[in-house]
Amino acid sequence: MAVVLETRGLTRTFGRVVAAEDVSVQIRSGERVGLVGPNGAGKTTFLNLITGYVRPDHGRILFSGKDITGLPPRVITRMGIVRSFQIPQIYSTLSVLENMLLALAAREGRGFDFWNPLRRSRAIEEAMELLASFGLTEYAYRPAAELPEGGRKLLDIALAFALRPIVLLMDEPTSGVSTKDKFVVMDTLMEVLQRTGVTTLFVEHDMDVVYRYAERVLVFQNGRVVADGDPQTLFADVTVRRAVIGWE
Repeated sequence: MAVVLETRGLTRTFGRVVAAEDVSVQIRSGERVGLVGPNGAGKTTFLNLITGYVRPDHGRILFSGKDITGLPPRVITRMGIVRSFQIPQIYSTLSVLENMLLALAAREGRGFDFWNPLRRSRAIEEAMELLASFGLTEYAYRPAAELPEGGRKLLDIALAFALRPIVLLMDEPTSGVSTKDKFVVMDTLMEVLQRTGVTTLFVEHDMDVVYRYAERVLVFQNGRVVADGDPQTLFADVTVRRAVIGWE
């Protein structure tokens, strides 16, 4: 598989805090990569650097071989690196369908022209297809506030998919989701990822989720990647479990 995302010597400090130190990784097309480590290890900073919300002090970021270091977040998103957040970015008073239509309008960069009858009809068709992919059709005409927490997570990721990602970055996709629903959310998401071939990096503190769904794991500690491999191998390492992940 071709390398779709690469960082070279990525470094960022905030005062005396080293949030990223010489982070060099290659992510191949279609990979599902979990980012783990204790709070403050540098996982979210890594996502912020890739998406342009934080600029590195040193190092480069390459996307499909093109240097994107220092580009604005909006430009990076349009190129195909799309992010969903720990707290879903949803308009709660609008319907689920209206949320999706707004995401499609943002992707097209259109104003009122987007809402003419013909264009709106096409947008509704695409929006409903996306909602169906994530199992949200029954909520389409209901306020997003009525979604269960797992549904809100899925809608947030569906909104990201409306932007046609090549690489999808997620910050704790199961945060706040009940134990019984977290695997439903992840099973739904993984089915979409497998079908579309979208490359995925996700920060996650739930090691059951990482073990079950990640093909590869990057372990962060003090701003550095201290381990990189498949979850079965890494989680069998006592040093990784105790010192970094917190498992006994």
